[in-house]
Amino acid sequence: MTSLTAGSTIAAMSAKSPPANAAFGLRIFTGLVGVLLAVLVSGFNENVTKVAMPDIRGAMGIGYDEGTWLLAVYSATSISAMAFAPWCAATFSLRRFTLCAIGAFLLLGILCPFAPNVDVLMVLRTLQGFAGGALPPMLMSVALRFLPPGIRLYGLGSYALTATFGPSFGTPLSAWWVEYAGWQWAFWQIVPLSLLAMGCVAWGLPQDPLRLERFKQFDWRGLLLGLPGLIMLVLALELGQRLNWLESPMIRFFIFGGGTLLVLFFINEWFHPLPFFKLQLLKIRNLAHALLTLGGVLFVLLAVIKIPSSYLAQIQGYRPLETAPVMLLVALPQLLALPLVVALCNLRRVDCRWVLAIGLGLLALACGIGSQVTAAWSRENFYPLQAIQIIAQPMAVIPLLMLATGGLNPADGPFASAWFNTVKGFSATAAGSLLGVLTLNREHFHSTMLIDRLGNSPLVAGSTDLAHRIHQQAVVLTSSDLYLYMAGLALLLIVLIPFGPTRIYPPGTAVGAVK
Repeated sequence: MTSLTAGSTIAAMSAKSPPANAAFGLRIFTGLVGVLLAVLVSGFNENVTKVAMPDIRGAMGIGYDEGTWLLAVYSATSISAMAFAPWCAATFSLRRFTLCAIGAFLLLGILCPFAPNVDVLMVLRTLQGFAGGALPPMLMSVALRFLPPGIRLYGLGSYALTATFGPSFGTPLSAWWVEYAGWQWAFWQIVPLSLLAMGCVAWGLPQDPLRLERFKQFDWRGLLLGLPGLIMLVLALELGQRLNWLESPMIRFFIFGGGTLLVLFFINEWFHPLPFFKLQLLKIRNLAHALLTLGGVLFVLLAVIKIPSSYLAQIQGYRPLETAPVMLLVALPQLLALPLVVALCNLRRVDCRWVLAIGLGLLALACGIGSQVTAAWSRENFYPLQAIQIIAQPMAVIPLLMLATGGLNPADGPFASAWFNTVKGFSATAAGSLLGVLTLNREHFHSTMLIDRLGNSPLVAGSTDLAHRIHQQAVVLTSSDLYLYMAGLALLLIVLIPFGPTRIYPPGTAVGAVK
């Protein structure tokens, strides 16, 4: 009882006595830009190494299985770090922890090409995943803590770049590095922007004192349950399709073992006086709805990147660099579209729920147009779809950030950051895995149907390229199906809006949420 009382006292002190905030000005703005650069570089690093993996494997003599493990362990440790980084930042100070994370991320990236064997490279990528994953929660924390209410939404809009601009820009960037700079630069491309980010953070963010008293109630049980649980589930999602899912004893162990650990982790977090995750926040309707919708939105955003890239590669034989204009058409205008959407949501008379509904509707429209794809499409045919997404993507993401953070107490900011970033990372991985399963199943289905209909036809009996033609048409039909699925998911998310979030006013214009 005494221990519980002491823990409650420490938790109350941590909540009620946060470090004093510095006045917003040029230095805080510079620090925010530094954290944003670090987060974007972290995302670029993952995309670059995914695209460059064939070159990396060839240069370092790495097999296909080892290559998939390299990608999987980076994703697993990156997502796991998002869950625990806010606690570390509150304990060691936001500035100090961010600088250490960027520095470790940078150093490990420099060392990767010099790894003497795949085992050493695996260790380096695992550690770099932890460092890179610790950065995204820092961006949301800086925006929530240091920005005045009137411009706080613009800071959260910069965080939205990691979900819209980052993935769309990362693929063309990776194609450029691989094509012109050499495989080593798949790792070293992080160096210039990471150094710039460290300088901005060191000068811009104020230095808080250490709060080592938090270790008196450190959630050791939560760490030992949650960290391996998250890592095991992400590894299952990353490796499941290659190992045939539940047919593999390893995947079964990862799924059931990781799921059990996470259940125990959440039970522990409910009762712990100073948890990593505050489950009680899920009682807030807006936050719960935002987290649920976020998973669906990320699925759609990932699909509208993957589908045209895969189609152009398989049907038209495009190299990644030739696909780059399609991605850049969405990525670069985000730098203008995001502030405009933020300005719209920052108007008191604008209900962000309507902005969210319109954004999801535009995504559904783009996917509906994409479902008309044929084997004659080239990248020019995808430009109208991408043009719609320029405004649709920020309209689907900015309101979610506003709903997730609006009305929260300042002391709950780190907990909201942990929830949002972990769900964002885990949902992106789950979406990629599910998209792969859907793609494989639909291709098999269409291939079987086409063979049944055409295999015995005298019109094609003498054709030498029948298999190629069937595969090509199966890819086209699969792309059409996936677009239709994404359109249906976007419409379903619209249907949920009237039953979920309540009205949120822009920061500084009203207190609380009203229907």
